[in-house]
Amino acid sequence: MAGEIWVLGATGRTGREIAARVAQRGGMPVLVGRNADRLHKTAADLGLGDAEVVVTDDLPGEITRRRPAVVVNTIGSYAETAVPIARACLPGGHYVDLANDLVAMPRLLALHDEAVAAGSTFVTGAGFGVLATEAVVARLCADRPTPSQVRVDAMASVTLDGGPLGEALAQSIVSGLTTGGLRYEHGQMVRTRLAADPREHALPDGQTAKSAGGPTGELLAAQVASGAPDVVATSGLMPTAPVVRALLPLAGALLKVPALRRFAVRRMAAIELKPTPRPRDHSWGHAVVTWADGTVREEWLRAGEAMEFTSGAAAETAVRLARGEGRAGAYTPARALGPELAEAASGTFVTCQP
Repeated sequence: MAGEIWVLGATGRTGREIAARVAQRGGMPVLVGRNADRLHKTAADLGLGDAEVVVTDDLPGEITRRRPAVVVNTIGSYAETAVPIARACLPGGHYVDLANDLVAMPRLLALHDEAVAAGSTFVTGAGFGVLATEAVVARLCADRPTPSQVRVDAMASVTLDGGPLGEALAQSIVSGLTTGGLRYEHGQMVRTRLAADPREHALPDGQTAKSAGGPTGELLAAQVASGAPDVVATSGLMPTAPVVRALLPLAGALLKVPALRRFAVRRMAAIELKPTPRPRDHSWGHAVVTWADGTVREEWLRAGEAMEFTSGAAAETAVRLARGEGRAGAYTPARALGPELAEAASGTFVTCQP
């Protein structure tokens, strides 16, 4: 293993898990945050007592000065944090984040030429969101002509530990409401009704799950991976109840008012969540790909708890980049390292008849 892997936000649930999994894979995790006591306690709790900690309020400046091999960003607010942190890794350093939205991801992917010129690899969406569906699309489209249509469905099964919802998640929810529904038609991203195309899925393990359309990173990743002109993405996190779906446009319009948006984020962030077991045994990524000649192919990715898969995906991505396995540029995870990355993160591909 060559070089340090910095985990930003290492005291949070996801950051802790990623640091632990980097160490399990033979990497050299460095825990990065603002509070030295919490960082050292996290290292001790994870059995990483010898791990280095970095305490800083200036992440880009410290990255530029110290030159870690890979930086994993788990601090959220990726639309604001991703670009300056990724650029601080140039030249030669690599960057990974967990973004899954249509603001942050395009901003990072727009740095492709800069990353190529500097010999760096930037990966956005290295979690269940994006990778679980993108990997399926990449497999279905491998060595095939460009399809005419793609539909992807992401159905995460998540264990809630309890505690405050948190500002990062609250901002993500509000951002989704204000963005509204999106899909690709004739190669262009167009607006549609939020939570459109509700579906109930019969899962390969005999259980069921519901999903509806939303403005998530899976949409962008599926279009890039396939080149298809028409793409739809649905998420199990979107509401499917008719009454709730009817109210979403009004809620989105109101939350575009800055004062109401700030108020909503504050109130939602303070909501106390009760500890809740995951609703299903597995998380599922799903894709159906259709070609102009009528050929249809369908496949699933089965994973366990979605956040555990996310931690494994981010850690595996970081370790591979530290080993020099990436190619220079800015990518979504399967485009950077291949769909087998999902298997390395504990996923299993399940093929079925469409």
